[in-house]
Amino acid sequence: MLRLIAVVSAVFVTVTGAVAQDYPTRPVSLVVPFAAGGPTDTLARSLAQQMTKTMKQQVIVENRPGAGGTLAPAVIAKSKPEGYQVLIAHIGMSTAPALYRKLPFNPLTDFEFIGQVADVPMTLIARTGLPPDNYKDFVAYVKANKDKLNMGNAGLGAASHLCGLLFMSRIESDIQTIPYTGTGPAMSALMGNQVDLMCDQTTNTTGAIQSGRVKVFGVTTKKRVPSLQYVPTLHEQGLKDFEVAVWHGLYVAKGTPKPVLDKLNAALVAAIKDPQFKESLAKLGAEPVTPDRATPESLAKHLKAEIDKWGPIIKKAGIYAD
Repeated sequence: MLRLIAVVSAVFVTVTGAVAQDYPTRPVSLVVPFAAGGPTDTLARSLAQQMTKTMKQQVIVENRPGAGGTLAPAVIAKSKPEGYQVLIAHIGMSTAPALYRKLPFNPLTDFEFIGQVADVPMTLIARTGLPPDNYKDFVAYVKANKDKLNMGNAGLGAASHLCGLLFMSRIESDIQTIPYTGTGPAMSALMGNQVDLMCDQTTNTTGAIQSGRVKVFGVTTKKRVPSLQYVPTLHEQGLKDFEVAVWHGLYVAKGTPKPVLDKLNAALVAAIKDPQFKESLAKLGAEPVTPDRATPESLAKHLKAEIDKWGPIIKKAGIYAD
């Protein structure tokens, strides 16, 4: 009986290995946790186009919004470990453990990691009527008027909310936050002088900055953004090591065979090196990661570091999404 079990197991492993080697034999879904039209969806569509070339099989974007971006990861975590459902998720994977009391998945243990994809910098902006005209005066003004100012964001736990919390923590000044139902309404409120400050992705703010509809006081990454080269970083203006970017990574269900992981990683690496992909991201104020970051090991390490970074900030602020 034991010999029979061993033979059956060997046959199963052989068949599974053969199937993995032939992967993919049908279209692959690139699952986005948010609705169509947003920054992550736009990035996913550019990436899917590039990965299709390498994988010789169509990669189709599938939008699965819901539960603040946690529905899609929960679905992928419970999917068959075959590599036909690939999750593209952003910084929210690192903030969800602190935001949700009953998160239906563990970001660190319920997935296989493919690699990081791209970074989207953020900008610290204000309504045009705010008095300061440079960062130094801006910080002094905020500290002197913290009880009178407010900061808009795209919703509880959104990147704009988290960036604002980190900025307030670093300058040691609490400002009232006002959550909206998305970036669009929040930006409209800022440009309409209904809120004073905001910290949001370049994909959402570059146009308003370039047209003078908002004031900008700095970029949240350590190097300047090509499309906003004249805007200094917060780091170079004195807020040392301040760095917030909406990073993205690729994940599949735990237990996905290594040959499948290798093919997905190869498609990712080919994509980030492609000039067309780089150009499409540059238009969004974003850029693909370097090849050394497009690895499973790099994504796992970065995710853990980001969870450790954001957890205490979120808990100190006492915010929960459920």
